[in-house]
Amino acid sequence: MSDNNLPAVSERVQKLHAQMTLDEKLAQLVGYWVDQGDEVVAPMAGEMATSTRYEDATVHGIGHLTRVYGTRPVDPAERAAWLWTEQRRLREETRLGIPAIVHEECLTGLAAWKAATFPTPLAWGAAFDPELTEELGAAIGRSMAELGIHQGLAPVLDVVTDPRWGRVDECISEDPYVVGTIGTAYVRGLQSSGVHATLKHFAGYSASQAGRNHAPVHMGRRRLQDVVLPPFEMAVRDGGVRSIMNSYAEIDGVPVASDPDLLTGVLRDEWGFDGTVVADYFSVAFLHALHGVAADLGEAASLALQAGIDVELPTGDAFVAPLRERLETHPEEVAAVDRAVLRVLAQKEDLGLLDEDFASPPAAVALDGPPLRALARRAAEESLVLLRNDGMLPLDAPRAIAVLGPNADAAESLMGCYSFANHVLAHHPGVPLGFEIPTIAEALRAEFPRSALVVERGCDVEDPDTTGIAAAVEAAAGAEVAVVVVGDRAGLFGRGTVGEGNDVDDLELPGAQRRLVEAVVATGTPTVVVVVSGRPYAIGWMLSGPSAASAVIQAFFPGEEGGPAIARVISGAAEPSGRLPVSLPRSAGAQPYTYLHPVLGGPTEITSADNTPALPFGHGLTYTTFAREDLLAADAATDGTLTATVRVTNTGDRRGTDVVQLYARDVVASVTRPVAQLVAYQRVSLEPGESATIAFTVPTSRLAFTGRHGRRIVEPGAVELWVGPSCATRETEARIELTGGVHAVTADSPRLATAEVSVLAGQQR
Repeated sequence: MSDNNLPAVSERVQKLHAQMTLDEKLAQLVGYWVDQGDEVVAPMAGEMATSTRYEDATVHGIGHLTRVYGTRPVDPAERAAWLWTEQRRLREETRLGIPAIVHEECLTGLAAWKAATFPTPLAWGAAFDPELTEELGAAIGRSMAELGIHQGLAPVLDVVTDPRWGRVDECISEDPYVVGTIGTAYVRGLQSSGVHATLKHFAGYSASQAGRNHAPVHMGRRRLQDVVLPPFEMAVRDGGVRSIMNSYAEIDGVPVASDPDLLTGVLRDEWGFDGTVVADYFSVAFLHALHGVAADLGEAASLALQAGIDVELPTGDAFVAPLRERLETHPEEVAAVDRAVLRVLAQKEDLGLLDEDFASPPAAVALDGPPLRALARRAAEESLVLLRNDGMLPLDAPRAIAVLGPNADAAESLMGCYSFANHVLAHHPGVPLGFEIPTIAEALRAEFPRSALVVERGCDVEDPDTTGIAAAVEAAAGAEVAVVVVGDRAGLFGRGTVGEGNDVDDLELPGAQRRLVEAVVATGTPTVVVVVSGRPYAIGWMLSGPSAASAVIQAFFPGEEGGPAIARVISGAAEPSGRLPVSLPRSAGAQPYTYLHPVLGGPTEITSADNTPALPFGHGLTYTTFAREDLLAADAATDGTLTATVRVTNTGDRRGTDVVQLYARDVVASVTRPVAQLVAYQRVSLEPGESATIAFTVPTSRLAFTGRHGRRIVEPGAVELWVGPSCATRETEARIELTGGVHAVTADSPRLATAEVSVLAGQQR
């Protein structure tokens, strides 16, 4: 490798690098997990536990400190004091005096004891609100920066492919544009606070076979380029993300951690990414231990470095002793080490670590409080999706409410897999959460102070035992209204029903929960079902037919203010405005499914297997009604921009928010194209009778696809456009022509649609 292949860095970094011994270089390329114990919070963490003493591991310095706050419950202020002391030690007692990057998980807020817990990313997708997500990212980043944390391992930009996969709650949507716009907003927010974001999991991780964690990915280049990669490209090119983490998976037999075509060819050569690539935990060692593409850890380290991984996390299982031994017989590979070290040093310089003296740790740290809780409440409210309502909601102070179900009075059910409570604190029974998180039952009691509430579990989340259902039925029969709260319990690797390693082979509600809902509905008492979950379940039976509930609300792990948010939507104090970021599945047998399918990927007369979802992508009801009319659009050049305007009117008697969804279909193309594709969206809040005109400006590159020669192109021809309440309904339509020749799309092509909202004077229809 010639010097021409080394990254461009400052003179200061060059001089620092020139002083380094090989041991000092390797130390900068690894992390150390100071608090790693018996808790399993990463795949095969027990088997991969390091035996190196911390003092020995840091004698030459260290690249990263792994999850200083997020491995066990530690008082934030006390831990900060330790961290500042340790950073001073690295500065003063190692030869080169280079402090460590501190990284933490931050998917639902900083994953640390006592820190605010926000809605899970699938809820961000349901809100369809990038501006709000940017605020969340900035708030999380401020908490992290205060504690001396430099890098956050979020967001997850994996496109949802199969809801059986356990990590769906960490994802944003099945639509790559929604994933890209909202994920990029999070990146901007986090990095505005001085914390580097890390995109996960580059790339293809969520497309694993049968939704099984770490299973092989069978995917052609076209799907990879058109569906999987665009969110990452957007966050790199438009969000300026500073770090990326590889996928554990293999694609067509090549583990991503050893794939230079992705980690260097696409990421750096095509997109111009100049940050660091960090290994997902133990994934370098997995090249040897699980994938079998390396004979030993030294070869695994070589494959990863040559592919483009710069830092091995969480510890130096392969990049220290095994790599050093290999370099003795492969000295030419030192160039790959130099390349990675320069990138790490440049990142530390960018973060200000080379100048930080760590003189004054924070004396007091507030990781939760009114401003954060208000943000959490707003995020939770915007994410709630009203799936069905026969007019029962909003409730008007019923005399008696039966609050039933295993998630009705369980705070842990409101938080995702990567919340500190479910990720770590579950291993420490008896330790308090450290922040307030009202349950749904508690929130309903506060929201309806004049109503008599009776609370019954009815059944557990996972246990098939039905003996408690009788008490729930009795409570429902004696109430004016029943609220049944069912769904998931997040956890990891077999602990819980959803989360990392918690994959399933069916999509029925776990345990006896379906029987509970059916029994309560059968009493004839008007019933609201609240599904608090990390994945969409096959719940079509509760939306129509004999077991249909009066109303159904989908809440994707809404966080610490989720209970009050749900109660406020039920009472009408807040308006439901969320939309499904994923299709609501018909069955497990219909998976994998995406609304972005060609004609023959959906229901047809030539197959008896119907995969039509129970509810389509984009669906969500409100307490008012909207009319979408007069879609107008003009022809555009294949290398240009199309414009479309639509008028939306609140035709009901309550204020409400519509998510205006602009869809397109390429009528004839050189390869098969989806029957529907979201090309732009915009939240619009309107008073009763009020109208707004939404003017969308959409780069034609939003219609790009990988042609027969492997390049992403825009072809001339007819395009159908429509706006409706979901991908499945064309409420107002237009048809345009893309003119000119075939246009080749590059990384410099625009990716983002914009919308201008002009609210008109209220005119009741």
